Amino acid sequence: MKGNLPDPARLVLADGTVFRGNAFGARGVGAGEVVFNTSIAGYQEILSDPSYAGQIVAMTYTQIGNVGTNPEDDEATRPFLRGFVVKEVFEPSNWRSRESLDAYLKRHGVPGISGIDTRALVRRIRDGGAQVGLLSTDPDSDEAELVARAKAEPGLDGRDLVADVTCSEPYP
Repeated sequence: MKGNLPDPARLVLADGTVFRGNAFGARGVGAGEVVFNTSIAGYQEILSDPSYAGQIVAMTYTQIGNVGTNPEDDEATRPFLRGFVVKEVFEPSNWRSRESLDAYLKRHGVPGISGIDTRALVRRIRDGGAQVGLLSTDPDSDEAELVARAKAEPGLDGRDLVADVTCSEPYP
């Protein structure tokens, strides 16, 4: 953050749509198929669910983060998604919390964006079909270049993500 202003972030879709919001989580660029989840609770389980490998997940519930995160709720050893999109991100106020959502995403290298109209994003995906996107927390990146990069991303068709999410050895 610069002073009291949040750092900017952008979610760009391969069709040229740009959503501008506020960065949280890791700084960088995440590329993947943009999908949405309608759950009201369980965002940490969604973040760490290996089935979201290679995707940028947008939550439709508006207030995310108030429960925080804790090791007991992880579904895998780390998140495999490429970005996280929320309307509003909150600080934790739950007794089980060990880490904020922001800190969790930073630790795992996952960029996030808040402050966008997630309803408009979901309508875009629902009506226009699957979209590859780029989530950038780099304030100096050029939007036209980000859109070109999103268009060049291969998407998930034909990719074998099982090798990426499978553990190399058994664990308790």
